[in-house]
Amino acid sequence: MLNAVDQNIISRRTIKAFKQDPVDVEEIIELLNIAKWAPNHKVNEPWRFQLYTGAGKEKFVQAYVNAMPTIEGYVSQKVLNKAQYFRDIPLHLVVIMPEDPRQRRWDEDYGAISSLIQNFQLAAWERGIGMIWRSNDWIYDPKFRDAIGVTPGEKIVATLMIGYPKHVPEKRPRTDIREKLIIINE
Repeated sequence: MLNAVDQNIISRRTIKAFKQDPVDVEEIIELLNIAKWAPNHKVNEPWRFQLYTGAGKEKFVQAYVNAMPTIEGYVSQKVLNKAQYFRDIPLHLVVIMPEDPRQRRWDEDYGAISSLIQNFQLAAWERGIGMIWRSNDWIYDPKFRDAIGVTPGEKIVATLMIGYPKHVPEKRPRTDIREKLIIINE
């Protein structure tokens, strides 16, 4: 029998189509304060966030546009269409971690921040807020990083596009875990 947490995990979907209804920034802060309870070695909280809302979204959108290749100095229609899509999404949350040069610490930090993001997605989903976790090529572009103030030695783990779902995709089948599990009992 599935409990409420189980149901929330199973029902959560990646949302790509958003209503233009605003999402309360204070609610996002509250959700991040819940999500921060992710497993975190040494409780070093290896994360920081930048939230783009209202007119502030334009800084995020322009950073994206400026990071995209141009053709003879012109931005492609595809890029302009994507920029408008980004403008229409209520919130953009950039999730950033320090890149520790020690591989073990880097791995632990990345695991912690990924857990935080999943906690955030699940807590938001419970309240009817959806998102998509993007890690597209342009987040690595120095033009994009510089434009939003991400410094060398920091990694953008995700750009989360957040809003109320206009459409919730159907559940796609997942492989039964028994097909991916080896049980060693001797």
